[in-house]
Amino acid sequence: MSHKPSLVRFGALRLPPGFRFHPTDEDLVVQYLKRKVFSCPLPASIIPEIDLGKYNPWNLPGALTEGDERYCFNRREAKYPKGKRSNRAASSGYWKARGKDKQIVASGCNQVVGMRRVLVFYRGKPPTSSPTDWMMHEYRLAGSDGRSLIYPQRKNSTHGLMVPSQDWVLCRIFKRRRAAKVVDEEDIIRNDATGFSDFMEQREGDPTPSSSSSPGKSRVTELLDECSRGGETSSPP
Repeated sequence: MSHKPSLVRFGALRLPPGFRFHPTDEDLVVQYLKRKVFSCPLPASIIPEIDLGKYNPWNLPGALTEGDERYCFNRREAKYPKGKRSNRAASSGYWKARGKDKQIVASGCNQVVGMRRVLVFYRGKPPTSSPTDWMMHEYRLAGSDGRSLIYPQRKNSTHGLMVPSQDWVLCRIFKRRRAAKVVDEEDIIRNDATGFSDFMEQREGDPTPSSSSSPGKSRVTELLDECSRGGETSSPP
């Protein structure tokens, strides 16, 4: 009886042990998000659909160990009926955008194919909410509504402009690692030199009297007294 190798669960696809999903920004936009938006076959069923408004980043469906990343498709919903702002509320907090969006440029043709937005998860509600270490990269297609994009067709294809099926975005969720404090070698040398200098100044400012010294006399006075006594004993009677 043959035993099948154990497989690692990742999204909707089982990957063999040792295999990891590390796509580039261009891969995520062109090979996955664009195909999802235009209802085309995906390279692999590895990115599930998750409604991020129902979950917190630390309890998304599926196992998520420390240091792992989670990819998912999410539908953008308007925060207000006639507004353009997206609803980023979650189970016990919300996602807040940070910084400027980054353009995703396709290699070879120098064409902007998508945008990447960085978001941070805040726990609670404003104004008493607090930021966490959970972050998200949200990828969307270039263009305001995606209708100006022409999906690459085969030579014999009669289809022209393809209309997006839904307003999908692709999200990469991960927990930010806090960098450990690195001690510079120059700082160590500088601190040692400062400590030695302080030690020498302390010794010079607070000398330790010898056991044979008389109280109230300095070492210089004692030496002069000894010289005087030596001169008296050596002089002729």
